[in-house]
Amino acid sequence: MMHAAAKLNAFPVFMRVEKRPVVIVGGGEEALAKARLLAQSSAELAIVADEPEAGLTEWVGANNVRIVREAYDASHLDGASLVFAASGEEALDRLVAEDARHAGIPVNAVDRPELCDFFTPALVNRAPVAVAIGTEGAGPVLAQMIRARIDQLLPPSLGRLARLAVSYRGVVEHLMPKGAVRRRFWKEFFTGEPARAIEAGADERAARAAADLIRRQGVAAGHVALVGAGPGAEDLLTLRAQRLLMEADVIVHDALVPEAIVAMGRRDAERIAAGKRKGCHSKSQAEINALLVSLARQGKRVVRLKSGDPLIFGRAGEEMQALRDAGISYEVVPGVTAAFAAAADFELPLTLRGVASSIVFTTGHDLKGNALPDWAKLAIGGATVAVYMGRSIAAEVATHLIAAGLSPDTAVAVVENASLGHRAMFHGTLTDLPSLQDRSELSGPVMTIIGDAVAGANFSRSEPLAAWHGASAAIREEAQ
Repeated sequence: MMHAAAKLNAFPVFMRVEKRPVVIVGGGEEALAKARLLAQSSAELAIVADEPEAGLTEWVGANNVRIVREAYDASHLDGASLVFAASGEEALDRLVAEDARHAGIPVNAVDRPELCDFFTPALVNRAPVAVAIGTEGAGPVLAQMIRARIDQLLPPSLGRLARLAVSYRGVVEHLMPKGAVRRRFWKEFFTGEPARAIEAGADERAARAAADLIRRQGVAAGHVALVGAGPGAEDLLTLRAQRLLMEADVIVHDALVPEAIVAMGRRDAERIAAGKRKGCHSKSQAEINALLVSLARQGKRVVRLKSGDPLIFGRAGEEMQALRDAGISYEVVPGVTAAFAAAADFELPLTLRGVASSIVFTTGHDLKGNALPDWAKLAIGGATVAVYMGRSIAAEVATHLIAAGLSPDTAVAVVENASLGHRAMFHGTLTDLPSLQDRSELSGPVMTIIGDAVAGANFSRSEPLAAWHGASAAIREEAQ
């Protein structure tokens, strides 16, 4: 059975208020809230309050708003285009509403929906672009929640981009035919190189990109975004990364990127798994580089989705070089790297005043030779060391650091699947670290943090490494 759509009792409109008087009656918090909202417009704001509170008085002075320090009279509404009754007193608000209605002026009475001709929305302001959310006065908290979500989706630079679009409207209408060609131009304008340039604060570059787009009749040039997907939890993705995923034609993702994050892209976006996981190299780095160049040359908007941060052990340098050599435009979007996520899981200060003032990120792979790597010397000097992909080389890390002079009692923290609900956490000392290589059940990415600052972590949710080490030794003795 089909249900008829519910009817709106308040129809949304945008009312022109530029240089028109808007009157707020009230001197307290309710009036101040409305004044702050109206100050986002170009209306000529006037506040009527015989005894304004200190907060309102301070705000009025700071914002050069006119205040009429008189007891309310109906004449204060003369010439107003909108009126707000915001005194907090029911009798006065009712009187203001009646006077406004008698004068034919739309009125809003704060928290008194029965007196309102209109309701003020929760507002997302990207002037000249605005998004207004209303609930007909029934659920202001709900409206604010929706506003917050929409605010995340719209880049702060959207208003500047819209103003640039106005300057090109006439040219586009003159040079481009109506229909698909013009729609293609505007879609690329608002999501392609002009938008990226405006977001970067490069207005001249944006103008050149718009002119080039007109010459190409809206046909887009390819673009690649190297995007950090973070350590795994989808709500650690940046807002910019989320927007780019929604705009991408193709998503090229690593094996460590969870499906929940890949799924944030458009449903019709092509998805290509690039592999690059230990023991499962489905594509070589050269093949990935060639793929990115090929897709961009087809005019595709590509997101290269990498676990953690693209610039930390992500081989982004090789991909950027390949794109530069091919003349392909690209950008880099940072992500939360695994070391930060692991430290957050342990509530662990990576730097600590008087204890550790520097951090080292390493994979530990440079321990294969006989020479002691520079980062080992830094660890002995007090730096906190974060070892990526550290389970299989844990014994080598511990052996080399102890041999180099780092105390065997130095604290260590270990996290598998940092940031995720099913993470596994362990703690101990450098002496305990070799037992980690026997933990074959730890199939996810493992992060190991070593240093004196680790002693300040919260170990209430982690398991001692020594317990496993002791149990393993007992099993081996029993087997003998």
